[in-house]
Amino acid sequence: MDDSGSHASGTDANTDSDSVAAHSAKQADGSISGHRKQAQRQQTQSKGKKNIPIPLRIEDYLQKLEDDIGFKTSFDIVVRDMVFGGRRVALFFMNGFAKDTVLTEVLKRLTYLQADDFKSDSFHDFFKLYVPAIQVTEEEDWDNMMTDVMSGGTAMYIDGEAKVLLIDAKSFPARNPEEPTLERVVRGARDGFVETMLVNVTLVRRRLRDKKLRYEIMRIGERTQTDVCIAYIDDIVDKEMLQSIRDKIKQVKIDGLPLADKQLEEATVKRGWNPFPLVRYSERPDTVAVHLMEGNIAIFVDTTPSVMILPTTYFDLLQHAEENRQTPFIGTYLRWVRFIGIACSLFLLPLWFLFTTRPELKPLALDFIGVQKAGRLPLVAQFLLAEIGVDLLRMASIHTPTPLATAMSLIAAILIGDIAVKTGLFVNEVVLYMAVAAIGMFATPSYELGLANRIIRLLLIIAVALFKVPGFMVGSTVFVVMLCLERSFNRPYMWPFIPFDLKGLLSILLRTPVLQNRKRPNYLKPQQRDRMPNEGS
Repeated sequence: MDDSGSHASGTDANTDSDSVAAHSAKQADGSISGHRKQAQRQQTQSKGKKNIPIPLRIEDYLQKLEDDIGFKTSFDIVVRDMVFGGRRVALFFMNGFAKDTVLTEVLKRLTYLQADDFKSDSFHDFFKLYVPAIQVTEEEDWDNMMTDVMSGGTAMYIDGEAKVLLIDAKSFPARNPEEPTLERVVRGARDGFVETMLVNVTLVRRRLRDKKLRYEIMRIGERTQTDVCIAYIDDIVDKEMLQSIRDKIKQVKIDGLPLADKQLEEATVKRGWNPFPLVRYSERPDTVAVHLMEGNIAIFVDTTPSVMILPTTYFDLLQHAEENRQTPFIGTYLRWVRFIGIACSLFLLPLWFLFTTRPELKPLALDFIGVQKAGRLPLVAQFLLAEIGVDLLRMASIHTPTPLATAMSLIAAILIGDIAVKTGLFVNEVVLYMAVAAIGMFATPSYELGLANRIIRLLLIIAVALFKVPGFMVGSTVFVVMLCLERSFNRPYMWPFIPFDLKGLLSILLRTPVLQNRKRPNYLKPQQRDRMPNEGS
């Protein structure tokens, strides 16, 4: 499956990334308030909750704000109490989220009002005539009002009215789209997702100017009320799969999603202790756009720069956008190099360990393989220490400040590695093959898959240490069978290997030219299998 999309060049994306971020930050009030409100009402109805009315008197309204949200206690909660045209009005908002320029323009317009400007229904006049904001809705439920304000909106209360106006004037902290560190390419777009959901959906919309692209929004989490968006192309996606995923997300019962997409994945997939990722994460808008055009579904979660792509397969997790930025021949070469590196990260150490403990199994051409000089520790102990050491170095590199990263690398390479060999703690071969396996793990495009493969490698090493040849054979077989039995949102995880699909397998093994890649993957059950349905007309 391709990971590159038909989109603007990297230079164009880089040039416009600042403007996209600035525009999205200014327009963070966006067009999602109405959809949010509809989703809130659906959730309220599904939970059987009764609406809590808005107090009619402004004194009761202010007192309820003190009791419920801590007005006059929390410094970032602001209520601006004013009089316009003889009507007492209170603007309720969060200081850090409010778009002050928009609210200032609203106040300027309202200061010109006189008492005779209003008819009998002053709420209607404010709503339809006098509030100069693009996104304004009315709300009768207290909890929905509170959720909207805590999401960055502003509530405009009019004394004597059992409704409020919700003004969608938000300003979220946002950074500019930058190239993802985990999915870098030599040639291609340099923009990546950020922590603001509206920016992310806009980056995908820029590449997919398809009127069938749909964004459904809902809120998950009793306390966090996190915005979750389901993205799909309406005339391609399998509707049964879409409804299943939609139902699973709506059924999530959790107090909050402060860790965003990862917690949502665990709440919906419910895979237990299975280490292999059943969804794919991406921080590249072009990758997400391509998967949407294949028939996949993308899940955007606010406050995270990664997007979930589902369902996924084991072979999807082995592909990278760089392969599709090169010619088909070079892309195929890069893909095979990556496959070989990943295979080495899984089986190189267990096989070398097996040949070392059972030299009679080695062919004559591999007679040089083995330990030239015995170490002070058993080989299996050396392997386990080396694995733990690589993990410690990986975690240390994450937590080490950038100016000190070079010094840490020197300590790891010279002091630890060299001295460990010279003192006899490790043998040279263990360090060599461990380094090759680590490189293969880091070459795995999916970070989660690389960690899962490491666990399998450790288990295979232990199986070889305990049972020799039967341990390796049985362990490898169990590993393959486990993957073949796995399913990602009721789709086969090992497609196109199991169930076997020759054309699908060729598209995995070879990076075919764009015009020859005419069919969408059949395991997704897309409504339109042909990528070019009108070619014969």
